[in-house]
Amino acid sequence: MLKEAISYSIADESVRIVQVTDPHLFADPEAQLLGVNTSKSLAAVLNTIRAVNYPAHLLLATGDLSQDYSPESYRQFVSAVAPLNLPCHYLPGNHDDPRIMFLHMQGERVFGQQRILVGKWQILMLDSTVRGKPGGHMGEGQFELIEQAIAAHPEHHTLLVMHHNPILVNCAWLDQHCMDNGAEFLRRVAQYPQVKALLWGHVHQQLDTYYDGPHRALQLMATPSTCIQFKPQSPYFALDGLQPGYRLLELKADGSISTNVYRVPGNLFSPDKDSSGY
Repeated sequence: MLKEAISYSIADESVRIVQVTDPHLFADPEAQLLGVNTSKSLAAVLNTIRAVNYPAHLLLATGDLSQDYSPESYRQFVSAVAPLNLPCHYLPGNHDDPRIMFLHMQGERVFGQQRILVGKWQILMLDSTVRGKPGGHMGEGQFELIEQAIAAHPEHHTLLVMHHNPILVNCAWLDQHCMDNGAEFLRRVAQYPQVKALLWGHVHQQLDTYYDGPHRALQLMATPSTCIQFKPQSPYFALDGLQPGYRLLELKADGSISTNVYRVPGNLFSPDKDSSGY
């Protein structure tokens, strides 16, 4: 049975979204991941978002909110994003415990539901996680959700949001942990003319490309982490010196999307590049 969507009525033609992903928070706000204090790097990203004063309607948090599965890490995230004063919709990543996440991602404007209706768009927050594994898989239940949601609102453009990358990013060690049925996923969702784009995290790097579907090219977008960055096109584990980032999106009434990735200015966060794992 298709669960009810959260609906927003907006006066604007376009839907404006902020995406943050992969903060990897700890219970201890002083803890570091490979030399970066993840609490402070998230705060720096959120401060940058507030400074640009983007008139967003929604915040999407696309997984790996926690690094240690702790209740405190999730409560810390909720407190950190509250000053943005935006509805925050989240989904799990492979570093999250969905049960603990659900229990502690609580707030007046914090939501774990999978369907969002806003303007002329439907946003589906998909679960690509496989318990106990770093890689992802899109299960039949998620395909059913997509089919039923589009059937319920065929007049809406659709944005699919997830944690894992459905395409390879040409980073050999990282591509071992992609969505294992990504090619099937793309082929199946591309059959729906309503689906305009896919958005994810997980890879800790920016990617903007397209998939040639039967109706139109699907826009594919990966977004940098709010903490450490992975070096693109590296055959082995390697960290990048780029700063923490986020993505802004404008979903237009005609089904097109304008988007850019932005990063914390300066050089405040330097990972330990000699680290061999994560």
